[in-house]
Amino acid sequence: MGIAGTAPAFSVAVTTATIVASVGVLSVGSIFYCGLIMFGILLAFIHLSKITPHAGASYAWVGHVFGKNWGFFAGWGLLVASIFFMVSATIPAATSTLVILFPDKVENTNWVTATAAIWLTVVTIVVTKGIKHASYAQIVLTALETAVIFALIVGAFVQYGKHPAHAPSFIWFSPFSFTPQVFATGALTAIFFYWGWDVTMNLSEETKTGAAQHELNAASKGAFWAMINLILFFIIMMIVVLIVLTDDEIAKANTNVLYAIANKLFPKPWNYLAVMSTILSTVGTIETQILQFSRSMFAMARDEMLHPRYATIHPEWQTPWVATVVIWALGIVLLFSSSYMPSVESILNSSILSIGFQICFYMSLAGFACAWHYRGKLREGVYNAGSYVLWPLLAALFMVFIALYSIPTFDFITNMLGIGGLLIGFIPLFLGRLRARQGL
Repeated sequence: MGIAGTAPAFSVAVTTATIVASVGVLSVGSIFYCGLIMFGILLAFIHLSKITPHAGASYAWVGHVFGKNWGFFAGWGLLVASIFFMVSATIPAATSTLVILFPDKVENTNWVTATAAIWLTVVTIVVTKGIKHASYAQIVLTALETAVIFALIVGAFVQYGKHPAHAPSFIWFSPFSFTPQVFATGALTAIFFYWGWDVTMNLSEETKTGAAQHELNAASKGAFWAMINLILFFIIMMIVVLIVLTDDEIAKANTNVLYAIANKLFPKPWNYLAVMSTILSTVGTIETQILQFSRSMFAMARDEMLHPRYATIHPEWQTPWVATVVIWALGIVLLFSSSYMPSVESILNSSILSIGFQICFYMSLAGFACAWHYRGKLREGVYNAGSYVLWPLLAALFMVFIALYSIPTFDFITNMLGIGGLLIGFIPLFLGRLRARQGL
């Protein structure tokens, strides 16, 4: 789930052109150093989960450390980001599907929207039927995706290892190659390569060791090994992109970088495997985002921070089906709105960027909560001080820096969605307090 949550193939396919355009060959170093930053957030989640495994994850732990209001907004930031992501993920899944099945329909808005809605509905049904069905589906999707990507990696080094488009150099990794401005620019994209691994923490109550405290449960172990694999994967794939494609080819490929690589490595129809891997990766991340949204909403409703109706559990499938239906319905509405209302489409394009602001917000809160909760560990040796306090704290500070740096680079609509999406949370927070006073 942790690997699938970040959608490795999807992330590489749709964001590589952006980061290469920003910092060129330093993209490799940006991904590596931002991976270390995200690892600090991972440590925060792992250590906070020792307080209690919780479906709300950051919502529950931030609330435990800093109070319910801060916890609510940590959860709210995740909910808003997940809703926006439903559109930004399902559209690429739809276009990639049509490339294979009906190439002449790729530019047809009606076909793209309908296909995206079908994907969203199918994935929602799988998630609603239970975590076992969802996890089995993820295993199959991730295994197939990994096989295709591994073939691309091997083919790239065999065919272009001796005459690469960009000659590998230590400069790609050297911290001295970066100025603060260049590093921040690359980090704006690189840090978001890793978003999604924390879905494992939202599933901690549904694992066999979910009730265990003060030790690493299955969710924490899954998140840890997912992060290790993801850092290695993204670094290797970025190297593959640079040795196979020129700057001009990367720019022209735009969101189809993997397909561009496959076209240079394999003849038809084998090059379409890259498209298939993007579809599998995208479907996988849609599934994990639905899981993360529904578990977070369920946890917040169970604690009556949101209306209790969202905490309804299906008697047979044992899943928060009402919360799952909510994100499906919102996703469908946004999909069709973005297709038939140009102004809404423009807003949703901006929302893709605003997602990053919300990620930085809730993840930084988790990092600060971990550092404060375990501040006593500073006196327990270098390892405990670094693992429990310093690394999570530095990672959280970096997230805040990225968020603040991004604000002046965004246009008004993007900032309105990024910041406004969080501020809207005051409405359900107020309604929750009103229900509590009235005993409803």
